[in-house]
Amino acid sequence: MTAPSSAETTDTSNGHVRDASAIALKNLHKRFGRDAIALDGVDLDIHAGEFFTLLGPSGCGKTTLLRILAGLEAPNEGTLTIGGKQVTDTPPHLRSVNTVFQSYALFPHLSVRDNITFGLRMKGVPANERRRRVDEIADFIKLGALVERRVNQLSGGQRQRVALARALVCEPDVLLLDEPLSALDAGLRTQLQVELRRTQKRLGMTFVFVTHDQDEAMVMSDRIAVLDSGVIQQVGPPHEVYERPVNAFVARFMGHVNLFEIQAVEGARVSTALGSLTMERPLPADQQQGMLLIRQEVIELGPEVPEGYNALEGVVRERLYRGSRVEYRLEVNGILLMATASNLGQRLYPVGDRVTVSICPEDVVRLDA
Repeated sequence: MTAPSSAETTDTSNGHVRDASAIALKNLHKRFGRDAIALDGVDLDIHAGEFFTLLGPSGCGKTTLLRILAGLEAPNEGTLTIGGKQVTDTPPHLRSVNTVFQSYALFPHLSVRDNITFGLRMKGVPANERRRRVDEIADFIKLGALVERRVNQLSGGQRQRVALARALVCEPDVLLLDEPLSALDAGLRTQLQVELRRTQKRLGMTFVFVTHDQDEAMVMSDRIAVLDSGVIQQVGPPHEVYERPVNAFVARFMGHVNLFEIQAVEGARVSTALGSLTMERPLPADQQQGMLLIRQEVIELGPEVPEGYNALEGVVRERLYRGSRVEYRLEVNGILLMATASNLGQRLYPVGDRVTVSICPEDVVRLDA
């Protein structure tokens, strides 16, 4: 299967070719009732051909935003543009957008073929063209001989592929995915994360994916938007959001636990409850309040301290063996510090051991509170 033919269309008003799968949201507000604010002034640009993920806890507004993209909810204020065309008030069936829901929303009494064909039939596509496109997408998604089975005879992973095939066969400009992997077991979920990303890259289509799982978001996404209370906190590539979160909320949501309030600053030296730490460079006058982040995987455990590193003394209070890595809960100056070490066959520190903790100054990251 090639990329959908609708991925590029011609804007006849000026003769230029525009990409139909780019998305722009401007000042979107959504309220439910008088006081329940779901989205609070969202501004967001999603690039054509991008795997873009909306990430955040339950109730942060990510599913509401997806439903507005699908046309299933209307914003109270703001505009939505797809492919340069404003579609804020356009009904769902007139948008070149399809959705894969968490429940898949398949028809259990119908065959796989009939499920995939459903959208094409509603669009009035001729029977011979329907068969050709269903066979093509079934081969592309690796459904094979399953097309003649009933949906209630399939496994969870097979149903996920059917839901994806049904959405893709209509060749939308944008595919929306509302936590479609959340009901699967861990092994299958990992496998389908990779398959879904490969499918998106082969098609070159724009995918907008909703999840609350930060690991899933980092594996699959070109860029991530982290939401909290209807507000976008940060947008960026996975490595940037993980390594350089803009505030404490994003840091905590991405799994960081080593956060310490700045107590005093003298040049590049910063005092915290953990101890005094040297940063890579002095903090500007307007950034001398907030939090410090130290990612647990950048912490090195003794006995030697590399030149120029911060050195602290700690005691191992708990050790968690996770196969490829070992997690330590350390007590440093009465404060809990988490450290994660790759399991390379080196000595494991037992509970009660005193250890030297080394931290590179460039790994001490300042955040807004």
